[in-house]
Formats: sequence, C-alpha cells, structure tokens
Amino acid sequence: MPDIISPIDGRPAYSFQYVDSDRALAQLDAAAAAQAEWREATLHRRAQLCEDMLDRFADRLDENAEAITRMMGKPLAHARGEFLGGFCQRTRHLCSIARHALRELDLTDGADGAGDGIRRFIRREPVGLVLVIAAWNYPLLVPVGATVSALLAGNAVLIKHAPQTALVADQLARAFAEAGAPEGLVQALHVDHETAATVIDRRRFGFVSFTGSVRGGHEVYQAVARRNFIGVGLELGGKDPAYVRADAPIAKTAANVVDGAFFNAGQSCCAVERVYVHEDIHDDFVEACAALVHDYKLGDPLEQGTNLGPLVNEDAAARVREHAAQAVSAGARQVTDDARFDVPERSRCYLPPRLFDRVDDDMLLMREESFGPILGIMKVAGDDEAVRRMNDSRYGLTASIWTDDRERALELAGRVQAGTVFQNRCDYLDPALAWTGVKDSGHGASLSELGFHAVTRPKSFHLRARQP
Repeated sequence: MPDIISPIDGRPAYSFQYVDSDRALAQLDAAAAAQAEWREATLHRRAQLCEDMLDRFADRLDENAEAITRMMGKPLAHARGEFLGGFCQRTRHLCSIARHALRELDLTDGADGAGDGIRRFIRREPVGLVLVIAAWNYPLLVPVGATVSALLAGNAVLIKHAPQTALVADQLARAFAEAGAPEGLVQALHVDHETAATVIDRRRFGFVSFTGSVRGGHEVYQAVARRNFIGVGLELGGKDPAYVRADAPIAKTAANVVDGAFFNAGQSCCAVERVYVHEDIHDDFVEACAALVHDYKLGDPLEQGTNLGPLVNEDAAARVREHAAQAVSAGARQVTDDARFDVPERSRCYLPPRLFDRVDDDMLLMREESFGPILGIMKVAGDDEAVRRMNDSRYGLTASIWTDDRERALELAGRVQAGTVFQNRCDYLDPALAWTGVKDSGHGASLSELGFHAVTRPKSFHLRARQP
C-alpha cells in the first residue's frame, strides 16, 4: 500500500492500494458495460451529467482541496481556485460546444449520382474506453479536458492519476457517481507501471491521454504501439520562453511574467522558464521583476496568506538547486536575496524563489526544464535574436511576446515554434483553443473542437436509396 508523502512536512499524508491485473481488467469489463449503455444516451443527458458533477464536487470542495494541498503542496487557496476557475470553465465550455463539435458532416449536396437518391455523411463515433493518465501538478485541470470530452462523446473513462495525487482520481470518480453516472462509467484506476502496461496490451482502450515527463511519454507511446493501433495524446511539458520588446510597459509586463514563472511554485507545464528582454529596457525590467519576486510569501500552504508552497518532492527541489548552482558557477548573477524569505525547515521541499540574469544558453537554467521557482533573464539586441533563442530548445509548448504592436507580435508569433503563442499574457489555457505542443512538448491536441477528434473516430456513410 503506497504512501503519499506530503511535501509540507515530509510525512505520509495518505495511502492507497494498487490493484492487480485481474482486478484492473475487471474494471475494464465494467467500463465496457457502462459504455455500451452510455453511447446511446442523448447529448443532453451526457452534458447534464458533467454539469451535475461540478455541483457534487463543489459539495466536498473543502475536503477535496485540503487533500490536494497535503498531497502536492500548492497553497490551499490555489487548490480551491483550480476547481472554481479552470476546472469549471473547461467543463462548461466543452459542454457548450459538444453539439457543434460532434455534428454529422453532411456531404449530400453535389454528390455524384444525386439523382439516384444518394446520401453521404460522416459521423463521429465514440472510441469506447479512454485511459487518462494524469500528472500531479494541476491534479484537477490536467484530466478534465480528456475526461469531459470523452464522456460527452459517449465513451467510458478510467483515470490513472500520478501516485503523488492518486486520490484525486477517486475524488473525480466519486463526483461523477454522485451526479448519477452509470456504474463503471468513470473509475479511478490505481495500477503500477507494470500493470498499466499489461492492461494496455489487452487492446481494450480506444484512446490514451498522457500528461507527464518526456521519458514517461516515450514509455506510454511504446507500450501502446506494441499491440495497438489507437490514438495517443501526449502533453509533456516545456521550457517556455517570453520575449519582452523595447515598447513593452515594464511594470505591467514584469508583473505578468513573474506570475507566469512562479505561480504554483513554477510547477506548471506552460510556466515561463526563460525570458529574453530587449537591451534597451533589460536592467529596468530585471529590477522590477526582482522587487515582485521578493513579495512572495513562502510557507506552509495550509496557512492563510501563503502564495508559494513547497515543491512536490525532494527530487524536484534538488533539480532546481542543481540548476541554480550550475548557473552561478557558470557566471550567472542571482538578483534576488534568499535572506528575504523565511524558508521552513519541515522538509527539504521548500525553496526561496530565485531570479538570475547574465545567463547564457548553455546553462541548465536556460536549457532543461526546471519546473520550480527559478527564472533566468537574458539580454537580446532585437527581434531576430529573440526568435532564434526562443526556438533553440527541444521543447515547444507555449511562448509569449510582450509588445503593444499587434502586427509585429503576429509576425513574430508565426516564426516561433510552439503550440500556443500569446501576446501580452502567459501561463494561460483557453479551452476554446487547441492545447498542443511541438517537438518534445507532445503530440496531439486536447480541448477546443479538436479535442473531440481524439476521443472519437470518423465513420463514413454512403447510402443509395435505389439501385440504378
């Protein structure tokens, strides 16, 4: 029975039980039986279930949010906000667009032989069972897109959450059950890696959605490819850049960039991890950012007022310490003062937020995913240098361009290699847009209308009323 070690104090907070392959396969049987019924449900019924799920989750929000904070360390207000903000927004948006996204594509007009009463159309049908493998950093936001899209399309869903936040899968399954979901339609699947591979090999799933590391993405892709010809969606993180042009307002831009870098202790797939600033405003921008970083309150995430909690575990904290030490040894300058923060000693997971300038592209800080409260800022001469450096990465999830010149921002955005490019905002996910990445940031798309394509398969109909 694995323990969930809380980063708050380094002690076991919860435990859960892995099931063996026989039990896991029995869960798949239950899911298949539920899906056979659910695919016949009206779209109105499916959407109503998802809406009602929000109410049932809200009934237990206090206990659910506290469990999330104890499991992975985000401030309690942020755990509540994850549900009240993005989780509810994404669910409701997907419900609102489902009818249009799942509509039949009628191709009868202009069909050859129309005089013979030919009707042609393409229908999107559910793939059956969907496996959602979710990461710990946003334990509600990560699985919601694939889960809700799959249910709206007529599928059943099994949620395998990261071990650190395993109980969130139970929270979600319980909320759907209390909202009236057929038994087996939404289930928590608590399996280890070996059992997960065994279950995937049985060719029961129609789609697998994975959010996690690049290494984990390769493992999932290989496991699926061994015996299956099904879709796989991969969201694997990034080293997301920001470019601050000379015309950007320093105070407002600094406030947004710092929040985009340090919110959730920097543990966001689309967090700003490297910043390129035009040389004309570089020094003033660094100074403004440093002042904002010093305003964070680091501490126990269960205490009111804390807006920067611990990292998820000691390994994550050690990686960030390594990136900081290597940057300093290579000539970077730390422009924030660790002494300004009261660092709790309850675990090794607490780190003061750190800001560096005088960095270069060879530093781990500017090349490898840090996933923590640390940020490097580099001076650049202009747009061309900024774009070249932004693209010099194996990742490509999001990027941001900070300028009041809309036309120039659009031109630069077209040259940046990323799944999403923002102007004057960052670290944001719009459910109306496809969430996707390039290079090692992933494969496929979730959310938006395109997200429904992954959890459905096209089926063509060619109907002739009478023979010639």
